[in-house]
Amino acid sequence: MIIVTGATGQLGRQIVERLLTHVPAERVGVSVRNPRKAQAFADQGVRVRRGNFTEADSLSHAFEGAAQVLIVSVDKMGEEAVRDHRAAIDAAVASGARRILYTSHMGAGASSRFQPCRDHAATEDALRASGVPFTSLRNGFYAASAVQFLGHAVSSGQVVLPADGPVGWTAHADLADAAAVILADEGRFDGPTPPLTAAQALTFDDIARLATDVIGRTITRITAPDDEFRHQLVGRGVPAEAADQLLGIFAAARAGEFAAVDPTLATLLGREPIAMSTVLREQPPDHDAR
Repeated sequence: MIIVTGATGQLGRQIVERLLTHVPAERVGVSVRNPRKAQAFADQGVRVRRGNFTEADSLSHAFEGAAQVLIVSVDKMGEEAVRDHRAAIDAAVASGARRILYTSHMGAGASSRFQPCRDHAATEDALRASGVPFTSLRNGFYAASAVQFLGHAVSSGQVVLPADGPVGWTAHADLADAAAVILADEGRFDGPTPPLTAAQALTFDDIARLATDVIGRTITRITAPDDEFRHQLVGRGVPAEAADQLLGIFAAARAGEFAAVDPTLATLLGREPIAMSTVLREQPPDHDAR
């Protein structure tokens, strides 16, 4: 059985939906904190069990009979995130899974300027130490995050952000399709995959130009000093630690940590990945974004 954690989240849900086009529902199980939110999967014949990374017993039950376990990374940072991931890895090993998969990041590295990438690196170290074959999906940076950063661009006509660098912004839907293909073709990748990215790495100058074309209104890119941007975030109620983590994205981008572009995702999909212009058409910036 293939077990997917976090199957009610944005990425996990889409992975399960795509996986069901490759394998029968009875071969798929999901581990979720709230099984009621996964009722639609249960209705299709997917095994739904409660699993919480902070409760080992729940994971033992959720992972029972697993041949493969896909651990979708948690929406946390630092030691708390790594601790949760290690708990899931331990549970997968105890379940007898023959392969563990993990949604990592293209910039994963112990010296990254972005905390989640350091967390992904630590999790990959735990996977190596587990003794079980693993696949780490080095996902491109979510394109939805770029849309969030556009914030009030529609109403203001401006994108005010710190200096950045090129980023391989990649759609959730493409990453979900790729994960499903890899799960259905067990062992296709051993260890970290190549970067799973869209066809282009774009700066926010590029994205502002794309948004101008898509929205039909001039969007001007303005570079804000890091300290000023942080001050504005904190002034809007963002905790100081979270503001520092957001700045880490821009520092890492300036250092080229997210600039890689690789054909592996297109090969897995059998088509070109979704372009940023398409993402902007389908998910235009709103007035409530960060």
